[in-house]
Amino acid sequence: MKKTILAVAFMAVAMVSCQDKTKTEVDEAATAIGTEAVATTETVGEAIDSTAGEVKEDVKDGVEAGAEKVEEGAKEVKEAVK
Repeated sequence: MKKTILAVAFMAVAMVSCQDKTKTEVDEAATAIGTEAVATTETVGEAIDSTAGEVKEDVKDGVEAGAEKVEEGAKEVKEAVK
């Protein structure tokens, strides 16, 4: 009877210690995932900022080119009217 009680007690202790180890591993994994998510978010944010700057410059260049063409067209119309 003592052996049975000791065996059950040992199994209970083993299960509790395994649960603690598993919980610790889950906590560590969750922390690692959180850290990775933050790093990825920062990287994506930087990429978006960079791309937005490039698009802004491209639009500015396009507007300037368009304005030059409009001015050329206006000069041609003005000369044609004379």
